[in-house]
Amino acid sequence: MPKAPERLGASGTRPARTLVEKILDLHTIHEEGGRSLLYVDRLILADTALGAMNTLRTDGHSVRRPSQTLLITDHYAPSSGPTLDDVADPERRVLLQGTEGMARNLGIDVIGMGDARRGIQHIVSVEQAYAQPGVTIVAVDSHTSTQGAVGALAFSIGSDLPHALATQCVWLKRPGMMRIGLEGQLAAGVTAKDVALALMVAVRANGALGYAVEYAGGFVRRLSIAGRMTLCNMTAEMGGLIGIVGPDQTTFDFLRGRPYAPTEEQWDQALAFWTALASDAGTTFDREVTLDVSTVEPMVTWGNSPDNAVPITGVVPDPAQERNPERRALMAKSLDYMGLQPATRMTDIAIDQVFIGSCTNSRIEDLRAAAQVLANRKVAVPTLVVPGSGLVKAQAEAEGLDAVFRAAGASWGEAGCSMCVSMNGDTVPAGARCASTSNRNHIGRQGRGSRTHLVSPPMAAAAAVTGRLADVRHLKAN
Repeated sequence: MPKAPERLGASGTRPARTLVEKILDLHTIHEEGGRSLLYVDRLILADTALGAMNTLRTDGHSVRRPSQTLLITDHYAPSSGPTLDDVADPERRVLLQGTEGMARNLGIDVIGMGDARRGIQHIVSVEQAYAQPGVTIVAVDSHTSTQGAVGALAFSIGSDLPHALATQCVWLKRPGMMRIGLEGQLAAGVTAKDVALALMVAVRANGALGYAVEYAGGFVRRLSIAGRMTLCNMTAEMGGLIGIVGPDQTTFDFLRGRPYAPTEEQWDQALAFWTALASDAGTTFDREVTLDVSTVEPMVTWGNSPDNAVPITGVVPDPAQERNPERRALMAKSLDYMGLQPATRMTDIAIDQVFIGSCTNSRIEDLRAAAQVLANRKVAVPTLVVPGSGLVKAQAEAEGLDAVFRAAGASWGEAGCSMCVSMNGDTVPAGARCASTSNRNHIGRQGRGSRTHLVSPPMAAAAAVTGRLADVRHLKAN
């Protein structure tokens, strides 16, 4: 395992460093003009990577490190079935087949259609321990930061994918360092998703633009890996490039024994390295935000940005009360698109369907929370539940959660991105209103003209059984 490089200050002592700075230092090959050329430990491709692989081949390059590259089919995969034969749209079927075939021809391992492990790339990477503390991971997906939950430095690279495939390196402008400290205990009915939405309100969309965000504090230390994944996932909605949680015993216990995790003597070496991965005491961050999570209520969005959120006990805000003219105009535009009037109580808003899934909230504990609300109840609107991976699906079925969903009248789908991105046949019709556990409520995100309200899994289940946005705390326990 690598040792942290010595960077001595003017006094001859090493300056305090953040966790992110330490990992960047370990992977920096060259620095120039405020940018770092980083070595990439792991590269993840999605089923959207065909163009990048074609560019690589056309330019006469090969994949530099095929053994450190993995393709996971997720965006175009349908929730209707696990194999290529289940892809109803012929164009999508050909695209999936071509993408997986080209990846294999390039020597890249594929977790594709028909593979029991397949699912959303960020979830599969973490549960397979492909993501590990201190490694650099890049992918063409803004929610790659999800994998920072286990201490990986994971971020999206956009159009740089061909370069990364050919060189196993990427250029990165050094981000600012931001710390979000979370303390306190969650109240009943409140989840990590609600904390993420409350942070969105506090920090604002793009409030973390140009920053790497480290989540810390007593609440984070008590949080499960699944909850940490939700926080790191929503970092992208704040504009942050990187979201990360320093590895601890929770991380080590989670990773031990998973397919890509080190074993035997290498495990002991890795553990020694991982244990040392932490921000130094006294480190100065460029920006610090704190939140007492005990003050957070179940949250719900009303507009077309994740920071357009209020407690479920609140009302639709009035743009006339907003002093900032630019924000006032955006609020008015959102309310017009969403078909909402100021001062409407959130619990008075009827919904047309529900989606429980996405890389934000499709892990086993998310499904358990939704099933607890749906047990012995019936959904009032069409409800689709999609696990984040084939392994999550298998575990949910072993626990009987799928039977709970089906008994309630909900649909139980195959693993994948599903209705979050509307690229795979799962969409919200124009004008329809959906309570969704996903991460984005942008205009048309779930389908042309769709209207999305972001909520937690138990809040989505509450909306499903009441046919409106509802406070899950007010539903009588079964």
